[in-house]
Amino acid sequence: MTKIYTHPNLYQVVNIQNLLQLKHIQTSIRNEYASGGSGELAPQDVWPELWLSDERDETLAKSVIEQIELKATQEWFCNQCGEKNAGSFDYCWQCEAEQK
Repeated sequence: MTKIYTHPNLYQVVNIQNLLQLKHIQTSIRNEYASGGSGELAPQDVWPELWLSDERDETLAKSVIEQIELKATQEWFCNQCGEKNAGSFDYCWQCEAEQK
């Protein structure tokens, strides 16, 4: 197994896991409940980790993760109302128009 992703927020790790699963990439989460060791261990040592079940999926998985992270950082402007939105939004927060 190969560690493919880690983040301090379990929600983010589960989100990446779900998006990889949509591409038929099987993973498992480790350190899901390790936050109780924080303080005794270094913070990054207790972060949830996402591990690939099949190492042959590593290139595709890294590509998917890079696309997700890139999209999350790119802001966009709504074609309907002109409002600026975070890249993580698929719909305008102001008028609820879909991103195009």
